Amino acid sequence: MTAAFKPLDRTQHLLITIAVMLAVLMQVLDTTIANVALPHMQASLGATQESVNWVLTSYIVASAIAIPIAGWLSERIGRRRLMIMAVIGFTAASMLCAIATSLPEMVAFRIIQGVTGAFLVPLAQATMFDINPPEKHAQAMALFGGGIMIGPIMGPVLGGWLTDSFDWRWVFIVNLPVGVLAAVMLWRTMPESETSRRPFDLLGFALLALALGSLQMFLDRGESQDWFESWEIIIEMGLAIAFGWMFVIHTMTAKAPIFERGMFADRNFATGLLFMAVTGVLLLAGLALLPPLLQHVYGYSVLQSGILTAPRGVGTLISMLVAGRLVGKLDSRLLVVAGISLMATSLWMMTGFALDQPSGPVIWSGVVQGLGIGLIFVVMQSLAFATLAPMMRTSAASLLNLARNIGGSIGIAVVGSQLVRMTQVAHADIASNVTASTIPTMDPRLLERIGQEGDIALAVINAEVTRQAVFIAYLDDFWLMMWITLAALPLVLLLRKASAPQGGPAAHAIAD
Repeated sequence: MTAAFKPLDRTQHLLITIAVMLAVLMQVLDTTIANVALPHMQASLGATQESVNWVLTSYIVASAIAIPIAGWLSERIGRRRLMIMAVIGFTAASMLCAIATSLPEMVAFRIIQGVTGAFLVPLAQATMFDINPPEKHAQAMALFGGGIMIGPIMGPVLGGWLTDSFDWRWVFIVNLPVGVLAAVMLWRTMPESETSRRPFDLLGFALLALALGSLQMFLDRGESQDWFESWEIIIEMGLAIAFGWMFVIHTMTAKAPIFERGMFADRNFATGLLFMAVTGVLLLAGLALLPPLLQHVYGYSVLQSGILTAPRGVGTLISMLVAGRLVGKLDSRLLVVAGISLMATSLWMMTGFALDQPSGPVIWSGVVQGLGIGLIFVVMQSLAFATLAPMMRTSAASLLNLARNIGGSIGIAVVGSQLVRMTQVAHADIASNVTASTIPTMDPRLLERIGQEGDIALAVINAEVTRQAVFIAYLDDFWLMMWITLAALPLVLLLRKASAPQGGPAAHAIAD
């Protein structure tokens, strides 16, 4: 159902835009800002190195499970009310995280954060579409995409600075002023929306929640449990496949499924889901690779590595602003091809990194990658929503965000596993060449005088071999990501030019 409301004046439009973007930035930053503070949390909460990872895992799993019900809840209680409740809940959970004294408390509060935060991005995205006329949708997605893409990049920088300068608890306290301001602005400016009594598909939600929860556990714990050598991982993968299959069958046959089947019949939206998954792989997997490479191989500090990854955000902003103006003037499919080509080019540049290089190649490859990500995100978001009826927007936004998150989780798991495997392969290849015939023979009398220090020399040689093997493994991961990017090119053939959505003009309508 759509509910028209009076056209917004310029001030109200600006205030709503600022409020929803504050909420988005707060949530997206929190997906990565806590990562750099984990070692400090571990000591403060008395956790082990493995158990402290539940601070991240609990948030990711809770968020994945909650995202699909954003559309139904929005229709049930109204988007304005749900948005305000989510902002308040996320802010309150952040403060509880800041005062947590044990790991179980922290995990419980992070679950609340994940659930409430899951609603913010799809609700904000649907709102940005509804407060702007169709000819402004691309510019609105450029602004919205800026928050989505820059958040994961700036999170580690801000988290590192807050942790080093103050305390790890400040990575959560920083949400308080932002959340309070966003909630007040939404309360004062966001229009009311109509509600509906669409029945809740409890079985569909339960099946999807079990599938997503099992998949996220499989991806998050697979590396630490040696993948399919562990019965835990085998069971989690089996559950994900079984419940996922049952959810698909249920959605195809149920009278009132949790997601309307009409969305998946829309070719642009279905293709957009695939592109969002690929974007998640490239954005989040890339962010999982580059900071450790800069810190552990090149020796940069956490803050320095964050600064070196920031140019990717600059490139993203530039391309989003350009794309917002070009959509509608050029064939959007050409812009997607350009974005994919820039992404592939940046990853090819990264395969040429050297162990003794300056920071320039990192910066420039990041800028090129940001240009590509921005083009893909803005254009695909516009195309995915262009032919959908307004009543489907909140659910569609939820699915697109879910696809990006799942793609990111899969990408991180794949490149992480590949990094470990290729490090072992490269180490064996390099070590096989460190022999008596390749190293000048040392005087035996000198070896006797060195004594036990010979073991130290061997350890130094092994450390250097390991460093070079790790670096080679990173380059192999960049090659893998480049081929994944190029493999997405044929998807462009599935896209079609935008036409009017089935529900008619959507300008100035709240889609609930």
